[in-house]
Amino acid sequence: MSSEEVRRVTEALDAVEAIQDPEERSREQSRLMALMRTRSSEWMKERSELAHRIKQEEGEKATIRGLAKRLGVSPSTLQDILSGYRGSGQRRPKVNKQPTDATEQRQPPEQP
Repeated sequence: MSSEEVRRVTEALDAVEAIQDPEERSREQSRLMALMRTRSSEWMKERSELAHRIKQEEGEKATIRGLAKRLGVSPSTLQDILSGYRGSGQRRPKVNKQPTDATEQRQPPEQP
């Protein structure tokens, strides 16, 4: 998608927000939100398939940061996409890691 297309979509959304009649504005906003729910789901699926395909084709060459930049998302969002996680970042399950020797060395000694 080019910057021109994004600009045109943004202008169209601004035009809906500028509708003077509150009831008409609400109807048009509802129509757009319903369309976006459908498209958002389709776009997320498409983005996920692309991320997985690139990661499989490029293997270790496709770093999380590099691939995230290519897809226009944050590295944490890309990690969620690749792991299949679709919830809120605030509700993301904690990773259960076993401490390594290096981690144990960095922790301060326990106080009696």
